[in-house]
Amino acid sequence: MKRALFISVFLTTLMLMAIGCSSKKSGLNGSDIDGMSESDLNYQREARYGDGSVPTAEGEGMFRDVRFNYDSAQISGEGLQNIEYNAQLLQDNPNIRIQLEGHCDERGTAEYNMALGQERAKSVQDVLLSYGVASNRIQTISYGEEVPLDPALNEQAFAKNRRVHFSAFQ
Repeated sequence: MKRALFISVFLTTLMLMAIGCSSKKSGLNGSDIDGMSESDLNYQREARYGDGSVPTAEGEGMFRDVRFNYDSAQISGEGLQNIEYNAQLLQDNPNIRIQLEGHCDERGTAEYNMALGQERAKSVQDVLLSYGVASNRIQTISYGEEVPLDPALNEQAFAKNRRVHFSAFQ
């Protein structure tokens, strides 16, 4: 009887410890997303996208985002046109380097979305390389669902959030 009680308490403790542990979220380049507070993520989102509208994110930026269908890393015809446009900008501006930021909507687990965001960034990188952009000018990172362009919970917002964003630096 005491042995069964001990085993029961021991297994319950192990389960609680396992539930309390969380996996660490990080981008491909090792950036620690778990270390960012909600206010840090919001600040980062506001600094990049202003009020979150697509025209602010793309209209004032140099590069065009590449959008994706739900649960997919396959590049659409419009996405290929945007990548071609961005590749031409990179060829015209050889001192600019880019970070491809893979993003997802919030559906799916955090781990799945981190992997999908990375797959999206990698698929865009592959096309850029095929257009002759040097690999040393491209970095990739996945933000998964952590930095949405539009925080609303509807299909229109989800569609905005499924993207690869081009972030330029020198």
